Amino acid sequence: MTIRDVAEYCGVSVSTVSRVMNSHPDVSQAVRERVLRAIDELHYVPNTSARDLVCPQTDLLGVVVRGAENPFFTPVIRAAEETAEAAGYAIALHQIKPGEDEILAGASLARSKRLKGLILLGGSYDYTAERAAALPVPFVCCTFTNSFGSMEQGAFSSVSIDDRAEARRAVGLLAERGHRRIAMLLDSVSDHSISQLRYQGYCQALEAAGIPLDGRLVWETVNYDMASAYEVTKRRIAENPDVTALFVIADAMAIAALKALHESARRVPEDVSVIAIDGIDMSAYTIPTLTTLVQPQAEMGHQAVNILLDMLERQGGNRHVLLETALRPGGTLAPCVRTERFSHPPRV
Repeated sequence: MTIRDVAEYCGVSVSTVSRVMNSHPDVSQAVRERVLRAIDELHYVPNTSARDLVCPQTDLLGVVVRGAENPFFTPVIRAAEETAEAAGYAIALHQIKPGEDEILAGASLARSKRLKGLILLGGSYDYTAERAAALPVPFVCCTFTNSFGSMEQGAFSSVSIDDRAEARRAVGLLAERGHRRIAMLLDSVSDHSISQLRYQGYCQALEAAGIPLDGRLVWETVNYDMASAYEVTKRRIAENPDVTALFVIADAMAIAALKALHESARRVPEDVSVIAIDGIDMSAYTIPTLTTLVQPQAEMGHQAVNILLDMLERQGGNRHVLLETALRPGGTLAPCVRTERFSHPPRV
């Protein structure tokens, strides 16, 4: 007895059975009851190990992770694996370095492992149709979409947040609290990736609040590592002592920035408010707790796998899913209180 038997018995797709088994809300109550009744009547019990013994040629989905050291990806991968296994698939995980080409890595993995489909986790935002043609199987861009590329929307699938809108929301929360000297910590304003999108959202929020853009408050690190975030924050806060708020594009970078602010004698949030986007587990344990917009990491992994399953079963074509963040209140966000405490750079 397999999940496919359950799907055939009640006349739905494997991905629908998977959604029901994973308690996701995107299934009608009538279908949910039909699937649960079928599982009960057929006495179906998921058993991946038993299935593998009798079916060594397990259907495989590939996940190519660019920048696997990023803790943000861990819950996404876990959810993808759980959802795939519930649907009778296994996951082949392949990690590449931040500067490597995920398309080439995915194409090689697809052929060597005879994959049915592919999830690209953390990739570039500028695919062309010619470049994507190297992939011999259906694929889903997970945590990003092709914002700067020339591919038509119907030629690929994606699951992501709206990076511009969420950055605009984060900076708007600072502006609502009276902050005018709002700095931004990011990789690059022109990386054709997440930094550029969130920088655009930052600019939009400043404009909406009537705050002039000041290039001195745009702090570029050139990469995403914590060491660079720490060094840049420490240097730039000394050069701009009137900054009262900092928007950071990622939690990990924000954690490093908090250390730099502390060592620069800036109290958070009394002197500088800080807000970020991501919601990784470790950012809940900073002192004070980081205020951040939490991305639905598990839902991203689940949605990516189900899009692939629908395409493989011809239950649907390419599609794009935009998910929303949820504000996790912390202790790093406060109303702006102007003081002369740092009218000059502090002595170290």
